Amino acid sequence: MGRAVLEEIARYHNDVVDSLGLYFSEKSPDFLSRFSAYSAEEVQTELTRRLEETELRSAFVILTIVEAAFRLDYKYRCEKKLEDDLSRAFRAIHRSRKNGVRLDEDIFETWRQKQTSSRGLIGDLRGAFKFRHWIAHGRYWEPKLGRKYDFDSVYDLADIVFGNLSLHEID
Repeated sequence: MGRAVLEEIARYHNDVVDSLGLYFSEKSPDFLSRFSAYSAEEVQTELTRRLEETELRSAFVILTIVEAAFRLDYKYRCEKKLEDDLSRAFRAIHRSRKNGVRLDEDIFETWRQKQTSSRGLIGDLRGAFKFRHWIAHGRYWEPKLGRKYDFDSVYDLADIVFGNLSLHEID
């Protein structure tokens, strides 16, 4: 998990964006049958909606990969009984919560407290996970995120996380 998975998601995302661009262009073999009743503006509007949805879905997938990396790191640190402060704190959480560990309140907060150099990055992750929460729970409210999230911003954040935090994987 990590950067290799991010790169694969980016390739997939770009393939989908390129495919949508072709599908909604006059070069598409199905263009006339699919869009014969559409004005050029309607075609462009539908393409824009599809691209926006693709941005959300791809950003969501990246955030699920980041969550998995943090949860695997938590599990690894608990199982391997590492002796650093972060690992000790995780074992204390595991004793009380078992498998009911919470990503934000337990894992992220412990990273923030025990790895002080990661505080800003953890803060950025918490904001991105509010965005993920909004996507995952149906987007029925207007989110107050403090910034705009899209595929590129979430990809960049994940790349920084994987490049700067020592996340362990299960053997």
